[in-house]
Parts: sequence; C-alpha cells; structure tokens
Amino acid sequence: MAVPRLRKYVLDTNCFIDAAREAEARAAFETFSSLAAPGLYLSAVVAAELRAGAGRSLAALERNVLGPYVCRQRVLTPSAASWDTLGTTLAFFARHNGMVPGQMRRSFLFDILIAHSCREAGAVLVSANTRDLERIAKVFTFDFVAPYPKLQ
Repeated sequence: MAVPRLRKYVLDTNCFIDAAREAEARAAFETFSSLAAPGLYLSAVVAAELRAGAGRSLAALERNVLGPYVCRQRVLTPSAASWDTLGTTLAFFARHNGMVPGQMRRSFLFDILIAHSCREAGAVLVSANTRDLERIAKVFTFDFVAPYPKLQ
C-alpha cells in the first residue's frame, strides 16, 4: 500500500500578520499550522518581511515564530534561479503591462521570489494575496491557495 506524499506548504507574510491581529484569523492559522506541521516551511523572504515589521517584538518573533523553522531546517531560501526569474518576470511585466520595475510595490517583488522558491521546492504557497499571485502565475507556474486549504 502506497503512503500518500506529504504536501509542503509555505505561509505568506499576510497569514502571520492576520493571525497576529485578529482572533478568528489566529484560530484558523493555528488549526491549519497544526495539521500541516509535518510539511510546513518558512520562506526566508517572509522571515525578512516579518523581521522588518516586528519592531520591539523582534526577540519574541525570533523565539516563537521563526526559531522553530530554523531549528528544524525548514527555511526556503531563494536560489540564483529564483533571482533570475525575478528579473525576467519584471521584464515581462514591463513589456506587456507597462509596469515600471522601480515603481512596483516591494511586496510584489517579494511575492515573485516567494512564488518561485515554492515552485522549486514543490510547495504550495498559502496567501490571501491571490490577485498578485494570479498575475505572477501568468509568467511561470506554481501552486498557491487562499488561506486555509482543508487538509485530510
């Protein structure tokens, strides 16, 4: 009897922020995280975004949120190919949508890196930002879902 392959999941920054701000989002986040734990990974890009916004809570963030991923070696870091894809994706949007790379939101650039890292790792990106992810998916394919998919 074959054992089903464990899915890998990466939570986007908005999942962590929503969970920190809203009780209902926190409950959904905790339920999903406990069920997905064996396949849950952290994007180094998400970690950087969380650190940048942590302010005085940085030590608690490191200890309670980021530390467990680091200890378990569950951090996905953008590869050279992901950085290359960032450049070609920005060039695509400049050519086809008239978007100027220097005027794009930093979070959109980060989303491209996160999405490509997930693609390389075979992970599903869990994010409330499906609008931008749908735009990115027109340039390269990757798996993403809105928070939170039902797990069996």
